[in-house]
Amino acid sequence: MKIDRQNKPLLDQYRKLKWLIFFRALFAAVLLGSAMLMGFHESRALFSQPIVFIEYIAIALLALSLLYAFILPHLFQFVRFGYIQIFIDSLFLTGIIFVTGSFSSIFSFLYLIVIIYAGMILSRSGGMFIAFCCSVQYGVLIALEFQGVIYPVGVKIDFLIRNYNWDYVLYKVFMTLVACFGVSFLSGFLAEQERRAKKDLWAMADQVKRVERLAAIGEMASGLAHEIKNPLASLSGSIQFLREDIPYDPDRDRLMDIILREADRLTALVNDFLMFAKPQPGQIKIVELDVAMKEIINVFTADNRRNKRIHVTKQFFEGIFIEIDPEHFRQVIWNLLLNAAEAIESEGQIDIKISPVDKSHACITISDDGCGMSEETMKSIFDPFFTAKPKGTGLGLSIVQRIITSYNGLIDVQSEPEKGTTFTVKFRRVINSGLFSLSRPG
Repeated sequence: MKIDRQNKPLLDQYRKLKWLIFFRALFAAVLLGSAMLMGFHESRALFSQPIVFIEYIAIALLALSLLYAFILPHLFQFVRFGYIQIFIDSLFLTGIIFVTGSFSSIFSFLYLIVIIYAGMILSRSGGMFIAFCCSVQYGVLIALEFQGVIYPVGVKIDFLIRNYNWDYVLYKVFMTLVACFGVSFLSGFLAEQERRAKKDLWAMADQVKRVERLAAIGEMASGLAHEIKNPLASLSGSIQFLREDIPYDPDRDRLMDIILREADRLTALVNDFLMFAKPQPGQIKIVELDVAMKEIINVFTADNRRNKRIHVTKQFFEGIFIEIDPEHFRQVIWNLLLNAAEAIESEGQIDIKISPVDKSHACITISDDGCGMSEETMKSIFDPFFTAKPKGTGLGLSIVQRIITSYNGLIDVQSEPEKGTTFTVKFRRVINSGLFSLSRPG
């Protein structure tokens, strides 16, 4: 399978699995070499027990690593493949613990390493699953040994029963389980933080590339738009004077209406293009997000063409303030809401959330369950004049991005065909100082 270089999460998962395969093979090679050296050092036969079992396990791990390396480029489900690999690793590790003394083995700490990289590759839920598997395997192994059902290689048959009481065995198993789940929770938490940081960096990198690509176009477009705007104004004014001076004629009047209407449409298009090329700074004010959003949503849902077929849900965190021109903010949110509504062909839902990201940033999320977008479409939606709509100008989202960028904000989009689209906008927060609370009505 050829990995799409633009699909960063998938590419990241692929790279993590490649490194996992490499380090597994390295561990197996070190384990095999250590077992052979130990056999020579202790002047025993190369294939004597229990070293022979460790050698077999190391060879099997090497063979599996080669098999994984061959299969990986041909797969589509990296997460599922990761689960299979790491679960098999836990079984091999249980085998190593068994042949090196079971309850008295010094290798039980390796469970924690398996759980750590499970959390890194499979997320928090995957780490918890592997922690559960390791705990069950270790608990069953020790219980069977204590009951005399199985005996570790090279250990006397009644070693565990004669040297340890049941309370101590339970205590050690319990502490091992606590360690497994504790490490799983911590590694999963850190892995989630790393994924969020990577997602923000990817979104920021994509936005920087778009801004750099459009900067030169914006400079040229600004001058060109001004040159077009002046003749359009002269044309409209001339038609108005002619209309008043010449005798009335229905056909001629209809043609003049068409000219004036199209001139107005061109003027609006040029104004939009100027907004994209060089957004005006505006009058920056402190805006309380939930109050401003409610006002925009009330106007949006007042339209009978939308409120009968689209259900809007709100989940707002109150007391979040940002610095922005209110008109610019209204334009950004209105464009995103219109985009969500137009993606819903018949009936659907738009979910709007406001939440703090950290002490310095706030996040606005607008999700719809509409038609969604393909990967190719998502790459171009912020480009000027790109549109998938029959009557769109292709400037709405370009202007949205330019406005957000001018306030050092960030916009990201996630979408799947037939499942819906989510736009995420991040702004810098202004810390509430008590004076700002006056902006909330009532």
